[in-house]
Amino acid sequence: MTNERKEKLEQVIRKRQEGLAVVLENVFDPHNISAVMRSCDAVGIQDVYILNTKIPRHKKWGAKSSSSAAKWLSIHQYDNAVACFSDLKSRYDCVFTTHLSSDAANLYQLDLTRRVALVFGNEREGVSDEIRALADGNFVIPQVGIIQSLNISVACAVSIYEAFRQRADAGLYNGPADTDYHRQLRTDWELPQG
Repeated sequence: MTNERKEKLEQVIRKRQEGLAVVLENVFDPHNISAVMRSCDAVGIQDVYILNTKIPRHKKWGAKSSSSAAKWLSIHQYDNAVACFSDLKSRYDCVFTTHLSSDAANLYQLDLTRRVALVFGNEREGVSDEIRALADGNFVIPQVGIIQSLNISVACAVSIYEAFRQRADAGLYNGPADTDYHRQLRTDWELPQG
């Protein structure tokens, strides 16, 4: 590994956000999943949860959509919602779903500097009732058009870039990278410690 490559990986690891995750529930199209992974990598999200309770586990992602982002992310796959949420609740303070409902908070009113996981549902039905019942609340992306939804990868990108903005303003991308979390990433990526 060249020194330039090591430095690039170290820069990326320093910006990885331990307290921010994306969850995809029963997303059918692997290209949508890959596009989400690419956006996650772009804003420093390391942990992506793939929950498949109604569809088979994906064997591969759309490589062209992700530009190999999956290689650099921690992908957690579940086929049981309760097990997935048990893991999420142990790692994050809040789990929010995207869902158009009367009790949904506006994305721009959420405090995304906390330890938070954002759940996005599938292309046809959105987030299921079961998952909404397990979550801490719902949020919506404000829109003024006739169609009241976005493609899942676009909705995810809009949401996590708002998290990126809030976290950057709060200085969370400038924190120390000497935590157990960051040390484990160096090990996973075969980057020399120290």
